[in-house]
Amino acid sequence: MSQDFQAGDFLIFQLEAGYGLLRLLDIDEYQDERIWHLIAYEDLFLDVDSADEAIIANRSFKIAKHHLALTNRAFEATQTARMGNVPLEDSELVVLKDWKSSDEKEVSDLSVRLLLGLR
Repeated sequence: MSQDFQAGDFLIFQLEAGYGLLRLLDIDEYQDERIWHLIAYEDLFLDVDSADEAIIANRSFKIAKHHLALTNRAFEATQTARMGNVPLEDSELVVLKDWKSSDEKEVSDLSVRLLLGLR
């Protein structure tokens, strides 16, 4: 990927009638594959400017999925762009820490849109 994504990044992706937001928790290697750890939000926006204003205003977003662990292929299936970076809170990392300490690490090869039931 050409963008240098980092933990704490807000990522925007396009839907048929608007935009959705993700938050990058971490990128790591698991079983010789890059894994993208994300929070997915329910909030949808009509345009990029509206999403940007919500991020800048530090608005609370409603969480659709507290943790998605995606293969590199699944992550790249949904084109995203970096909107900004805000340091992660410890409360946002709890599910990621649980995943990393678990013996059963579920990793999806489905795109964000499919996992969220969006088009």
